[in-house]
Amino acid sequence: MTTQGNPAAGYRIGALLADFQPDFEFSAPLPLPLDEFEERLRRVRRAAVEAGHDALVVHAGSVGWFHASNHYLRYLCDWMREGVLIIPTDADKPLTLLSFFTQSVLLPPAGEPLLVNDIWQIGPIGREYSDRPGDSVVKTAEKCAEILTGLGLKKAQIGLLGDRTALTFWAGLESMLPGAKFVADNPILDRLQKVRSPREIEMFRAAAQLISIGTQAAYHVARPGVTDHEIFAAFTAAQMAFGGETGDGYQIGINEFGTHCGKPYGHVVRPGDLINLYISNVTWRGYTAQTARMIAVGEITERQEKVLAACTDGVKRAERLIKPGALMRDINNAAFESMIEQGLLASPEARTMPYNWSPMPDGGARLIPQQYVKDIDWEAQGRKLMHVYPATHGPHNPNLGHSVGMAGGQNSFNISSHNYDRLEEGMVFVLHTQWLEPLSAGCNIGDCYVVTRDGFENLSRHTPLETHRIRSGA
Repeated sequence: MTTQGNPAAGYRIGALLADFQPDFEFSAPLPLPLDEFEERLRRVRRAAVEAGHDALVVHAGSVGWFHASNHYLRYLCDWMREGVLIIPTDADKPLTLLSFFTQSVLLPPAGEPLLVNDIWQIGPIGREYSDRPGDSVVKTAEKCAEILTGLGLKKAQIGLLGDRTALTFWAGLESMLPGAKFVADNPILDRLQKVRSPREIEMFRAAAQLISIGTQAAYHVARPGVTDHEIFAAFTAAQMAFGGETGDGYQIGINEFGTHCGKPYGHVVRPGDLINLYISNVTWRGYTAQTARMIAVGEITERQEKVLAACTDGVKRAERLIKPGALMRDINNAAFESMIEQGLLASPEARTMPYNWSPMPDGGARLIPQQYVKDIDWEAQGRKLMHVYPATHGPHNPNLGHSVGMAGGQNSFNISSHNYDRLEEGMVFVLHTQWLEPLSAGCNIGDCYVVTRDGFENLSRHTPLETHRIRSGA
C-alpha cells in the first residue's frame, strides 16, 4: 500500500517558527533611483552607436511560474514581466514598450517601466484562448516593425538582445523588415553588469541578508523528526516575510551521504544526516545573492568530516586573496590547494579536474550507474531510487565560483583556473567549494562577496561558514 511519509508535518510549521527572530537587523534599501536608469540608458545608447546600431530591440519572454525569461528589461527600465523594448539610438527619440502578449496574469505593481513613453498591449490571442484568429508572437513582431518603420528605421541596423524565447519573434521581425540588418548583441548589456554601482551593491547586500535570515530560520527548525519540506518552508517563509521576491531559487539536499543540489521530497531528518542549503537565488528588487551552508545531525563519518574541513578551509584560503587587482585564477587555485593537501584532488586545473556532471574523458556521454539505493522516505511514497547520483566523484563544478547578478541573468565571469582576469572594485561573486563522493561524503559551502577599494565585504557574514551542528537528540 502506498503511503505518504509524515503526512501531518505541514501543520506544525507555525509552531516550529513561533519564537524565531533573526539575530541581526535587516537593511531594506529603496528601489534604485531614476538617475541610475538614466545613466544606464546613456551608456547603452553610446554602446549602440559604437556598434553601428540605429536602434536596439530588447526581448524578454515569459517562462514557468510567471517569471520573465531574462533580466534585461528589469535592468533597463525596471519592468518585471515579458516585453519588447524599442530603444532608438538617437537620444531625442522615446523608448516604446510592447507587452502583455502572454497569458501571464501578473499586473503592476510591482512595476512601472521607467523612461518609457508608450506601452502597447499586444494581447494574448488565438482560437483556443480567445476564439480569435492570430498569433501573439506575430502580432508583437508586426507592431515592432511598424514602430521601427515609423522611426525611419526600415532599412537600418538593429541590435537584438534577448534569449531563446525570442527566436520566433526575431524570425518574424526579420521577415517583415527585409531591408534591415539585424545583429545579435547581448554583450552590450552584459558588459555593463560586470562591475556594480554603490546603489546596486545595497541591493545585493539586502539579498544576502535575506539568505542569512532564511538560513537562521532553517537552523531554528532543523532537528531529527522534522522533514525537508519543513526546513525548506522555514527558509522560504522567513526570507519572503522580509521582502524576498521568490521562493524557488534554492535547493536542499539531505541524506546520510551529504548529497546536495536537491529539492524537498519528504525526507525525515535522522541522526547521521548531512543537510545542504544551496541558496542559488534569493532576490531583492531583482538583485540576487548566493551562499551555501552545511548542517550535520549528530555523529557523522570520519571521511565526511575530512571533506567538510577541506571545503571550509578552501573558502577561507580563497577569501584572504580578495582585493582589487587579484588574479581570479589565483583565488580559484588557493581554494583547491586545500583539497589537494587532503588527497581529494591532484590539480586545480579545470581542464583536468573530475566533477560531478562531467562527460567521459573523450567528451562522450557518461552512463549513470544503475544500483538500488535504500531511501525509506521515498519508498514510503511508492517509489525506489535505482540509480546512483552523482555519476562520478569530485566538485559539483570544475571551478570555485562565479559572478552574481540579477535574477535570470547569466554569469558574466567564473572564478576558475583558466580565468586570468583581475578583480575590480564593485564586482560581486560567490565562492563555494563543493565535493561529492557517491554514497560516501559531500559538502557544498560558500559565501558571497563584493570587492571594495581596499579588500572585500563578506555579504553573507551573518551566518558562520562552518558546518552547523545539531545534537542527535535535539
